[in-house]
Amino acid sequence: MRNPRPREDLLEKAIAYFVAHGVGDTSLRTLAAEIGTSHRMLIYHFGSREGLLTAIVSSFWHGQQAVLDELTSADPGDPRGNAWRMWEVMVEGSAITPLVFELSAPAMQEAPWTESFREGTAAWVRQIGAHLVAYGEPPARAEALARAAMAVVRGALWELAITGDRAAADLAVRTVLDETWPGR
Repeated sequence: MRNPRPREDLLEKAIAYFVAHGVGDTSLRTLAAEIGTSHRMLIYHFGSREGLLTAIVSSFWHGQQAVLDELTSADPGDPRGNAWRMWEVMVEGSAITPLVFELSAPAMQEAPWTESFREGTAAWVRQIGAHLVAYGEPPARAEALARAAMAVVRGALWELAITGDRAAADLAVRTVLDETWPGR
């Protein structure tokens, strides 16, 4: 029987491999051997190693954005609760955090294939900002809060990935939520 989702399946296997082992200088040949395919199939579906890494970043961003939309649709009147639930979802998926940070380093050096990181960041600011405007925040404050939220979450995820201290990471996020939306 033919696989109806070969690209998605390869992407999931590549992500799982990189989460477990890191990206480093892993070649497509090495990755292919580890995930049970050929390097030609990876090239066919992703074009290059950089194309695969771009697809990984894009998959991560789109998945998280879908979760945020789902949370805010389910309870549109609770910005603080939705932000906390989003944090919990991100922590549950935190095994991917070291991979995201590893892939963000080339983005900081403006590697051409990392444009999806910059696009993803801009999309997150727009999406979170739009939700905050819907909650009644003025647009300028909503954008500032969106950027602050992203910075806090990245920092808390960084701390969690390095120290494993969930309580400290939770406290950082909870403190910002309480100060940002007191009494809501």
